[in-house]
Amino acid sequence: MSGDARLWCDRLVRGLAQHEFDLYALSRSERQEDEGWIPLPPQVGRVRTAPMWSADDDGVVHGRRARRRFAEHYGELAAALCAPASEGRTDPSAPEADRFSNALYGLADLAHDEGGLVAALRSETAVSILERACRAPGAPRPAREARVPELLAVAAHLEHALRPLSLDWYGDDGLGSVDLCHATAGGVAALPGLLARHFAGVPLLVTEYGVRLRAHYLDAPEAPPPVRSLLAAFHGRLAAETYGRAALVTPGNGHARRWQERCGADRAKLRTVYPGMDASRFADVGETAACADPGALVWVGRVEPAKDLVSLLHAFAEVRKEEPATRLRIVGAPAGPEGAAYLAHCRSLAAQLFPDEADGPHRAGDNPVSFEEIGGPEIPSPADAYACGAVTVLSSVVEGFPVGLVEAMFCGRATVSTDVGAVVEVIGGTGLVVPPRNPRALAEACVALLRDPERRERLGAAARARALELFTVEQNIAAFHGIYLEIVARTPVRRVVLDGSGEPLPFAMPAEAHIPGRWTERPARVTARGGPAHPPVRATAAPEPEGAR
Repeated sequence: MSGDARLWCDRLVRGLAQHEFDLYALSRSERQEDEGWIPLPPQVGRVRTAPMWSADDDGVVHGRRARRRFAEHYGELAAALCAPASEGRTDPSAPEADRFSNALYGLADLAHDEGGLVAALRSETAVSILERACRAPGAPRPAREARVPELLAVAAHLEHALRPLSLDWYGDDGLGSVDLCHATAGGVAALPGLLARHFAGVPLLVTEYGVRLRAHYLDAPEAPPPVRSLLAAFHGRLAAETYGRAALVTPGNGHARRWQERCGADRAKLRTVYPGMDASRFADVGETAACADPGALVWVGRVEPAKDLVSLLHAFAEVRKEEPATRLRIVGAPAGPEGAAYLAHCRSLAAQLFPDEADGPHRAGDNPVSFEEIGGPEIPSPADAYACGAVTVLSSVVEGFPVGLVEAMFCGRATVSTDVGAVVEVIGGTGLVVPPRNPRALAEACVALLRDPERRERLGAAARARALELFTVEQNIAAFHGIYLEIVARTPVRRVVLDGSGEPLPFAMPAEAHIPGRWTERPARVTARGGPAHPPVRATAAPEPEGAR
């Protein structure tokens, strides 16, 4: 796990000292594994990791009966993926969903009995079974058109995604012994939680701040249609299964919630819990409403194409026509090679749009557009970035939960944002929102706030009050503490307590025994899907192939 999700997991575990946590994490890459461990709080007991980036041949040789079982279950899985596409939202009660579910747990049982499935999932048999399913009557056209390279690519992806089935995490010495499994992402990351429920009846809680199925749809657009079709079917079925089996699902915002409902989540199981963010880092700026330059617009974030800085630069050119003294400070580092290329493009565009002022270095005060990074002498911290201008701008065309927008709200900034992702939900009337990819609308909103200091002050104060009420670490921790107790309290006791003569003691472990206090011997153990170097709740696995290192 990385970025904001990792920070959320870390804050959650450290804030719930009254619970015991085990961390089960799927690592995404060798580099992530090599990054090392971070200090863990005392409430984290065991930490177990498994690499998703590699899987050696397990050496398991299946006998004739096991091979028949594999062919039967893998064939059912492939048939479920090649079933005719249904219209509209995913229906978890459809026959294809039952077929997928039975096949998934059949493969899990086989892996449990035989010691693993890595070799079987990589075999020619698996590719042949997938090919037969694609050629069967009624299969979607993209599946019927799959050639050998596409079939090999899909089979390789399924082998990678199903690696958690072969882990040895599900016995009484692992996930089978916990009271609750908290998966901090959906998709493949939730598989260990599903298997803990299947093998040991452990209740599953799923948190998604970015819907994995949506991310899959946006990934690899260059893949051939047969590959996209079959993998979309797999991830759609897996999402529906995860939502259907979970005791509760906690989306991080209404945008994610709508995606989950469309993918089959029961509305009665959904509880929106906003990410918890550390407001203390922005307290000084927010309380004083300090502003270094009342004539400056500020953009803060990762530099990448989805942030649409090109539209922002064109909008700023319009702003300069109305307010010639205005400056634009773009504060952020590029996200990878693509981000670096995009940053270079934006610098070039700024020079073209403002040719009379392009000779000076890109520093605040020398050029109307400056490109800066947090950590320098002028902007040592994120709070300083928001304090250096009067209006914070978000110009994205794609956005999940807008973390930078919440940080600006903590700082009491007036904001202008594009209507994407959860922006409207987060802003709640405390800022101006315009359509994405519309430089003119973005410019008009910025000019309106630049010309009205009193309105900026009112909006900034309202934004800070809203952020402190809804988006702090404290509200997030309190929400999950209540959810943990609720799920555990309504889950049947799975352990049998014996008296001195070896006879069962009925009601020896009531739900109240999980509540810390002088009347109990142990708090509830929670297993949460955690990320790399930051522990989530005593965990079952990590969000989408991510590590615990």
